Amino acid sequence: MPETVLKPRTKTQPKTELPKLYKVILVNDDFTPREFVVTVLKGEFKLSEDQAHRVMITAHTRGVCVVAVFTRDVAETKAARATDAGKAKGYPLLFTVEPEE
Repeated sequence: MPETVLKPRTKTQPKTELPKLYKVILVNDDFTPREFVVTVLKGEFKLSEDQAHRVMITAHTRGVCVVAVFTRDVAETKAARATDAGKAKGYPLLFTVEPEE
């Protein structure tokens, strides 16, 4: 009777890396009305009224505030759209993007 030899199968699973994340940062200025900043935060970043107000106040008191964290493409798009909304109204509203550590 022939002897059966069993070989273990090796499974190779590709390692997938998570995409790097980027912070969208609201930069304070002394000219953009607070109500307008809250409106932009609610519209572009889908924050609640309370969350948007807290982000705006934090940026006002500290100079900058992280609004949200996204993948690079999403972060750059949202920051550009929010900044453009301010420019369209004639305000120096500024959102920047930087990598998360």
